[in-house]
Amino acid sequence: NNTMTDTLTRIETPDYAAIKTKQQAAWTAGDYSAVGVTLQIVAENLCEEMKLHAGQDVLDVAAGNGACSLAAAHRMCNVTSTDYVEELLARGEARAKAEGLAMTFQKADAEDLPFAKDTYDAVVSTFGAMFAPDQQTVANELLRVCKPGGKVGMANWTPDSFIGRLFKVIGSHVTGPKGLNPPSRWGSNDGLGELFAGAASVSANRRIFNFQHHSPEQWVESWRVIYGPLHKAFAQLDAEGQDTFAAALVALINEMSLARDGTMYVPSASLEVIVTK
Repeated sequence: NNTMTDTLTRIETPDYAAIKTKQQAAWTAGDYSAVGVTLQIVAENLCEEMKLHAGQDVLDVAAGNGACSLAAAHRMCNVTSTDYVEELLARGEARAKAEGLAMTFQKADAEDLPFAKDTYDAVVSTFGAMFAPDQQTVANELLRVCKPGGKVGMANWTPDSFIGRLFKVIGSHVTGPKGLNPPSRWGSNDGLGELFAGAASVSANRRIFNFQHHSPEQWVESWRVIYGPLHKAFAQLDAEGQDTFAAALVALINEMSLARDGTMYVPSASLEVIVTK
């Protein structure tokens, strides 16, 4: 019965537009730039691994405050930095100006990039595109705007990473949207194989980024303000719920931290992904 099938499909398909509106509000609510600046080394490593070089046209998708945009510009590339949060683009523009780097900034949605097919030598995204709700559409868009023989480069948190586990803790305290694949799917070889099934090749290299702070408690106090998803999660809880949630976050950090002096030093695995179109 086609009618029944249509009804089931409608029920099972997430409302991507509504989810995206909420996500956009979440990323706007915090101050992701305070997080983004700490991740610069990841972007530099990715650009080195991709062998980006002078004169290449590079698109940074879900660029945040421009870590990978800056890294590509450091290598004399022609960079277009995009995000759907205008405040973050403004912060990226301020960073570029401070470093004397010329690049283009443009508001754009990772699921619907306003660029022609086969435009860029390289398309990059560090811990950005992986958070968009409609994952297959994003993967298709990243490949679409890339030139044949060009490369898509990403850094994505793995399911067992600190951020992967952080999202599991969030999910156990607040209700998230139903029917979505976890963002950490982008940080698994199986997930990448599915998402980039049409690519010429996909390679993934595991790397570690170390999250550091003065103490686990201070990290939670800081990140509940600056990191959009945590900011929104805390806002959904009453005072008692917030205390329980904060304690769970501190427990996760204490479990994963290598520091023995009361500070926070938490290794977090990511996949450095290079896809050839």
